[in-house]
Amino acid sequence: MSHPCHRLTGRALHYPFNVSPSHAKLPGWLCKLTLGFGWSGEGGENPSWPLLTFWWAHSIMLKFFRKHPPKEGEERERLKKELFRFQKCVEHGFPTKPSAMAYDSKLQLLAIGTKSGVIRVFGAPGFEVAAAHEGDVSVTSIFFIPEEGRLITACSDSSLHLWEINTKDGSSVLEEKEMESAEAPKVKGMSTCSMSTDSSSLFVGTEGGNVHVIDAKTLSETQVITMDVIIQNVPEDFKVNPGAVEAIACNPVNSDKVLIGFNRGLIVLWNAKDSTPEATFNATQQLESLTWGRSGEEFISAHNDGSYITWEAKNTSEPKEPALTPYGPFPCKAINKLLWKVTKNEPMVVFSGGMPRASYGDRHTVSIMQGADNHVVADLTSRVVDFLIISRADHKDAVETDRDDPQALIILAEEELVVLDLESEGWPAFCLPYLNSVHSSAITCAQHVSNVPESLWQKITDAGDNQNKNFSKADWPINGGRNLSPAPVIKDLLLTGHEDGTVRFWDASTSSLHLMYKLSTCPVFGIRDTTLDVDSPDEEEWPPFRKVGTFDPFSDDPRLAIQKLALCALSETLVAAGSAGQVLIFNMERQEREQDLKEVKVNVMADHEGFVWKGHEALTCKIDDLKYAAGFQPTCIMQLSPPAACTALALHSEWQLVAAGTGQGFAVLDYAQKKEVATRCTLNPNDLTGTSDSAMSRRKSLKKSLRESFRRLRRRRSEKRPKEEKPKKEAEKTEPGNIEETPAAAGTSEEGAAAAAGGGEGATAEAAAPTPAPAPAPASPAGGSGDCKPEERQVEARSADDSLASMVRSLYFADTFIVNGASHSPSLWVGTNGGHIFVYSLTVPPSDKRTSDYVSCLLAKEIRLKHHAPVLSMAVVDSKNNVLPDAFEVINERAKAADMEGQHSIIICSEEQLKAFSLPALKPRWKNKITAIDGARLRKIQFVNFRRDSDNYNEFDIGCLTNTGDLRVYSVSTLRRQLTSSSLRKEDINGIASFVFTKDGQGFYLQSPSEFARVTLSTSATNATPKCELELAEGLRPLPPEPEEPEQPAAVETPAVEVTPASETGSQEPEAAGEADVTVTSADDSNMDQSAMSADITVDSVRDVIAENDGTIVTSVRTITQTTTSTVSESSATATQDVQQAVTVTNGIKEDGEDAVTDVLRETQHEVTTRTSEFVTRTSEKTTHSGEEVIKQLSEMKMTTAVIEDPSLLKQKVLDSSMTTTTTTTNADGEVTTTTTTTTTNGTD
Repeated sequence: MSHPCHRLTGRALHYPFNVSPSHAKLPGWLCKLTLGFGWSGEGGENPSWPLLTFWWAHSIMLKFFRKHPPKEGEERERLKKELFRFQKCVEHGFPTKPSAMAYDSKLQLLAIGTKSGVIRVFGAPGFEVAAAHEGDVSVTSIFFIPEEGRLITACSDSSLHLWEINTKDGSSVLEEKEMESAEAPKVKGMSTCSMSTDSSSLFVGTEGGNVHVIDAKTLSETQVITMDVIIQNVPEDFKVNPGAVEAIACNPVNSDKVLIGFNRGLIVLWNAKDSTPEATFNATQQLESLTWGRSGEEFISAHNDGSYITWEAKNTSEPKEPALTPYGPFPCKAINKLLWKVTKNEPMVVFSGGMPRASYGDRHTVSIMQGADNHVVADLTSRVVDFLIISRADHKDAVETDRDDPQALIILAEEELVVLDLESEGWPAFCLPYLNSVHSSAITCAQHVSNVPESLWQKITDAGDNQNKNFSKADWPINGGRNLSPAPVIKDLLLTGHEDGTVRFWDASTSSLHLMYKLSTCPVFGIRDTTLDVDSPDEEEWPPFRKVGTFDPFSDDPRLAIQKLALCALSETLVAAGSAGQVLIFNMERQEREQDLKEVKVNVMADHEGFVWKGHEALTCKIDDLKYAAGFQPTCIMQLSPPAACTALALHSEWQLVAAGTGQGFAVLDYAQKKEVATRCTLNPNDLTGTSDSAMSRRKSLKKSLRESFRRLRRRRSEKRPKEEKPKKEAEKTEPGNIEETPAAAGTSEEGAAAAAGGGEGATAEAAAPTPAPAPAPASPAGGSGDCKPEERQVEARSADDSLASMVRSLYFADTFIVNGASHSPSLWVGTNGGHIFVYSLTVPPSDKRTSDYVSCLLAKEIRLKHHAPVLSMAVVDSKNNVLPDAFEVINERAKAADMEGQHSIIICSEEQLKAFSLPALKPRWKNKITAIDGARLRKIQFVNFRRDSDNYNEFDIGCLTNTGDLRVYSVSTLRRQLTSSSLRKEDINGIASFVFTKDGQGFYLQSPSEFARVTLSTSATNATPKCELELAEGLRPLPPEPEEPEQPAAVETPAVEVTPASETGSQEPEAAGEADVTVTSADDSNMDQSAMSADITVDSVRDVIAENDGTIVTSVRTITQTTTSTVSESSATATQDVQQAVTVTNGIKEDGEDAVTDVLRETQHEVTTRTSEFVTRTSEKTTHSGEEVIKQLSEMKMTTAVIEDPSLLKQKVLDSSMTTTTTTTNADGEVTTTTTTTTTNGTD
């Protein structure tokens, strides 16, 4: 088709003055064009030119207003503050790498310290406070000061710290008490610690054999007992070198008497009042532990040969009883710790270790011995860190007695906490209300379900209670403090899939994560579920082992691992997809019954006979003679072939359809009729050959391996560089070489030179050469962190034949307009790893014919995103910007019905951008190019309903997590960024991969393999944050001084909100108190206007498979081209201000940069005008033009206009073109001489 200018004049066109066709604002230069300024040709003027000019300007104006979302005003800025706020709530699960434990018997509080310096204190369910030491230290010991709410910690750097549980803002917090000295007191060579009986002093033993006495109130040293003084009455054989102080034990009756045990077996009874040794006890074996009896007249020493000895304090000549080796006579391991308690029947001895070396040397055990009949060896799967016994005689209101009356045994292991009931027969375990080992088996996936119906909640609770029959029925013994949070009105569930094929249901309604119910998929495949077995000691087995705890890191079969979960709480339907292509559908049942399980085998590669699967085989399904307990029971299983791991899952319980995707394709199952609906292979021919026996498979894997290796090397270097670099001068911070940019590992730039879409079937825009990356901007002098202003950057091209491009990443069911705008119908949207989207039209029979008529599934449309980025999520929004409700939500009055009168839009979220298309035409509306602006890639996406507490206002927005650990919120209506918060470290790959959004703006992620961290992006009130109180006796805390001015209460680790006003200037409001590192993007969103929406030429391919009129299949390809413009005035204004500031800093004097900007701008405009004239001249001389030629010329013009569009580039060009240096000299006569030197890129004047 010939050019319109050629048809009118047949001559070339010439611009009379500098005009840039890619401005963001139109009024100035476009108005001049519409006045009909002198367009001239070789033969004179043509009367058609003013009309043509007006038509051209009008079309550009329409495109401009159509492609830019409306800007937001001050009202929107206020609304952002009322809706969005990042806040850390609580940590769920078991503390990672625990190292110490203590218990306050008066306040009934439990404290756990970790190797990372974290302290967490627990009481009654809902009471929890936490704090962390400064620096990289490990907590080695913890001691409570009973009844005072204070505790002392000893750390790996030999320092001592005093902590207090105080009340702030109506809730308890754990704070370190400031000492008189600036640094924490230290005792060098610390080896062991023990609190005195009256809790007034702390005895600290050292490697050198000395004992330091520390005042518990002030942590000041009151006395040093040297080793020479301690062993002055010891026989000469032990005076040589008794070794380090191994154990210290204070007499429970007389606080002045202290047992000091040395490493080589010497034990000295020390009188603290008189500072003299009273008695000496000599053991022949190396000492490990000391413990007193309740009477204070006898004690027991434990040794490294697996034996323990009972001594009388008054008899130093020989032990009361000879050494006893419980598991001898063969060599045994050391008894690490031993406790001796008196009961109403016989004494109870509890110790860790002592197992026979040859037979059970690798076991982690705690033995409980009471007389000859009661003997249990608690067998754990991880190393025992510490254990303690809760005794009723130590309680605050206990009656004085000569017994301890042990109530519970608390065992702290490396991976879990186990609490045994010592008052019930058989010593059963307690069901933990918190501190659960969420990683009993490795977590492979998770899903959050909010607002669970009460009926389903009760069924899950009853099913869980049925599983917990073997646990103790006694009340939880650790019940200190008080929970101030109200009872939750809405019940929330957190589902976790595990490597052993189990699905665990957690109560996530409060700050305490409690296990409700566990579902195992093992019985479906004929594998015995051992997680519910409770071992009882065998009378014939010696030692009498009993497995305790839930941590089990081993899996019988890796194919059992759960990869995806989907639960519809309203229909009580659960779908679990595994690693071997198994997709199981469960329904909730109250009674135990036999289920008629049917297996539906679906071959995704049915149309590709040459495909060869080299992975694992599918699991064998057992469908006969199976009884299932009350709870979720399987009704159907879909087995995909090839049996690859499921990568995507979608459930629509109202239509009774399930869609599952793998790396080779996807399948749709009708679980009402238990039959296959549709399948599709997403592999391209290159992928098919790559998975066969050809050499291409090895070449691709080698190429991928090399690429990953280089990426790891670059990552390690980038991580080492900040650690090795020392602080530099302020001037060095502004050097471009010190700026660290986030690399874009893969992807293609939509801003590069695009190629045209062909006219044949399935034609797709080919990836073109990426555009050069703009020059890096100088680092911010205020922050000094090297962060650049967001700007458009190069994105590397993705390979179109990547073997991972066929992987299905997202599946979405929606009732919307697919074929035409008059009628809506069910649909299925399938997104792949290569940016390919399949849109299927579904025909679902009505409910009265649901079991007889079949569900049909026809391909309606295909979309190929130009940048080929993985499609992570999709959602349809109506004309009111509401996301379509889930199944049964409208019927159950949980959501308003979608607006079917107005136009719908589909929002497609890929790794690199967010893009909205109108339905059913699939015309692009808005777009936000994230990777091109700041280099970040989206990893997790959820459409969130944010609410305002003050009224009933709510809106849908997009919650995102990037690969750099930033949490962001984007508006559904305009795709503008609303909030940004640096919440996770970018090196925390596991945390980013495990992140799960909730529908109300909260998030869960694994901050360690055993801990879930919980955060929120909403300002709405939540029960996730602990609100608790600890009642203390009067006088234990001084009254706080009255502050002169009320201070703003600081939220728990809440970053501040930095708001940019909705104006053209770059002013910012000051940061709020107690907050940091959060940016709420203004309505102006200049970054988005400059890069994401300016001078953008995007070519996406959309294929209509079902025509609108008669439903026949056609092969037409439409090319969607989106062109937007920008203005010079806005960029020049910003650049003038920036250049003026830069020149002032450079030269030390104030200069006007306006003229320099004007000159550079005029020069750049002239270059743009010349390129445009040449382009029009070339195009007018030809009769036909291919899409490639047009887009290539436009891309060249765009590269030239990049300087005009981006103020930072314009500023850099001005600085490069002219640099002025002023030198002031004072001679001997006092005359001042000023020399000005101007240096340009071409020379020096």
